[in-house]
Amino acid sequence: MRVTVLLPGVLRPAAGEAARLDLDLPGGATLGAALDVLAADHPALDRRLRTEQGTLRRYVNFYVNGEECRRLGGPDTPLTDGAEIQVIPSVAGG
Repeated sequence: MRVTVLLPGVLRPAAGEAARLDLDLPGGATLGAALDVLAADHPALDRRLRTEQGTLRRYVNFYVNGEECRRLGGPDTPLTDGAEIQVIPSVAGG
């Protein structure tokens, strides 16, 4: 199955300036499996998305087909063919 990962400008340098990454995954894959594929191709991006223990970084939000993944199962969120994963880092400041 194929899924698409959409990256904001702040994360694009870690992914070769790509705004969109299409991933081929086995059927029944999860968000965590998609992130594993990203890590293999873009290790610098993985360090921005997950901790050293492999958990999702607290201040990075992942949306699968428009729904926040922490409500769906975090890294165990199931993906379907054609799924769209949006990565949105939190912005803070004052």
